[in-house]
Amino acid sequence: MPSYHTFTDEELSELLKSSDEDAFTEIYNRYWQPLLHTAFHILQDKEAVQDIVQNVFISLWMRRSAANIKNLNGYLRQAVRFSVFKAIREIRHDRTFYERLTAATVDIITDDPLLFKEQQQLVQQLIDTMPKDWQEVFLLSRENNMTYKQIAELLGISEKTVEKRISRSLKFLRSVLTTSIFIIFLIMVK
Repeated sequence: MPSYHTFTDEELSELLKSSDEDAFTEIYNRYWQPLLHTAFHILQDKEAVQDIVQNVFISLWMRRSAANIKNLNGYLRQAVRFSVFKAIREIRHDRTFYERLTAATVDIITDDPLLFKEQQQLVQQLIDTMPKDWQEVFLLSRENNMTYKQIAELLGISEKTVEKRISRSLKFLRSVLTTSIFIIFLIMVK
């Protein structure tokens, strides 16, 4: 009998396609705990997380012959994330919905370089659409790390004006980005 714990993910995926139960057991043993941790980090509900991870593995077994898995770790992590999003969507009336949504979205964006890059581009486009006086103050503050006092002296305006412009800039960015993150979330769970 082969020692499955020495097999690569690719080898295990191929064996899984041919309904090898020992390969499935090794995949489960290798990944259940990290998947549980990933899901719990976002959802913070032990029972729901256990159900999600169990359902991901049941789905993997049910789809074993049809699934063409190139990266087992990535496939399982993504399946758990989508299941977590689905669970969040189902309980969104919960008062902590938006906090968990933000945590989940940050997790996705940082795990997916393409989404992170798109989010950065969106932020830059939003900055470019701000009124020039907001934009100037915002960039001096964020990119040059200048204090309100330094910006006020440089531009010959009051600190209160600097504070208002930065406040308005941040409010504008938050409102659009919150909507953007919510749309990304909805797209990903459908």
